[in-house]
Amino acid sequence: MMSFDAVAQQPKALFLLQGLAAFAAVVALVLLALHRGPVRRRAAALILLAPALLLLAIGLLLPALRTLALSFTDSGGDAWVGLDNYVWTVTDPGALIVLRNTLTWVVLVPLTSTAVGLAYAAAVARSRFRTFALALVLTPMAISLVGAGVVWKFVYAYRPAEAGQIGLLNRLVVAFGGEPRQWLVESPWNVLLLVVVTVWTQTGFAAVLLAAAIRAVPTELTEAARLDGASPGQILRRITVPSIRPTLLVVLLAQAIGTLKAFDVVRTMTGGQFDTDVIAHAMYDQAFRYGETGRGAALAVLLFLLVTPFVAHQVRARRRTG
Repeated sequence: MMSFDAVAQQPKALFLLQGLAAFAAVVALVLLALHRGPVRRRAAALILLAPALLLLAIGLLLPALRTLALSFTDSGGDAWVGLDNYVWTVTDPGALIVLRNTLTWVVLVPLTSTAVGLAYAAAVARSRFRTFALALVLTPMAISLVGAGVVWKFVYAYRPAEAGQIGLLNRLVVAFGGEPRQWLVESPWNVLLLVVVTVWTQTGFAAVLLAAAIRAVPTELTEAARLDGASPGQILRRITVPSIRPTLLVVLLAQAIGTLKAFDVVRTMTGGQFDTDVIAHAMYDQAFRYGETGRGAALAVLLFLLVTPFVAHQVRARRRTG
């Protein structure tokens, strides 16, 4: 005799089977249409892409258009205010700090993480311990950005001078005779310290890609340069870097796109306080914390406009190399 739970689960199971049957029927119809008579390539591609395009329209295009419309409305999303929200993003002192911090992140994080990753990759690319060395530098990427923020928040932790320091940075300062400081409160140093956290998590990504690119550089070039008396630094600047320029560009663009969307580290470590806010976090605060839907939407549109040139350049670069 069937239990009550088994009977209760029957409608759900039947619904699942009906859904699978409908999906199989759609796939069968598509395959049948493709194999019956001459079907042009573009028509076949459109048939196969139609479900994905529909989902993209529902999950991406419509919300984007809705956000664009909200950016021209007031805090409640009802009254039309024109460009007031966009004027606010470039005139309000707090918003200007957000833009300044975002620019600082976009400049420092990609350049620093790529430079450090390049130096590390050049040092270990042809080493016998290459796999271990790359796995070591890649380890921080296994930690979520929230987890990294928590770890580094302890590194920057502050206690009064008479109390024992639990933060690694302040312990070093006290050990050398200095006074402990509230690192995450003092501007603009706190922004730079948050950048350090992101660089720590992203350097492994750059190092792994660049190490693979360096190994693809013909050894004949480097050996010839070494026989001509070139130093390791000269070989890196004049042979290695020009040879891996496409990979360097991809790494820089990917880092820049990710940096523009920075949220987790700021949210975890400072909550955007003490002049550390960036666009992605300010967008969240304005829309969901302060109830300023129009301003949050305007920041979202601004973020989209800032990311678009990087994405477009990356797509063009891939088309050229492809």
